[in-house]
Amino acid sequence: MKDRKIPMRKCVGCMTSKEKKELVRIAGFEGQLSVDLTGRAKGRGAYLCKDNPDCWEKAYKRKALERSLGMTVSAEAKEQIFAQLGEMNHE
Repeated sequence: MKDRKIPMRKCVGCMTSKEKKELVRIAGFEGQLSVDLTGRAKGRGAYLCKDNPDCWEKAYKRKALERSLGMTVSAEAKEQIFAQLGEMNHE
């Protein structure tokens, strides 16, 4: 049997390639941001490390989400997304 290919993605915060299941996708569609737990939401996606707040801070400071998603993202929207990520880690 063939070995299955493991999908790899790059975190926009720390810029390291990891397995897709180790990252969380942030989807941007029609000006709205959402945390995409299924990996199948509409729109363009950017990936961040699930459990590393340092990556989130780097992405925030470098405006990596805006660049990756190709859209302007308000500070409130970014804060909301990072708050959702923080809640996911505490569950």
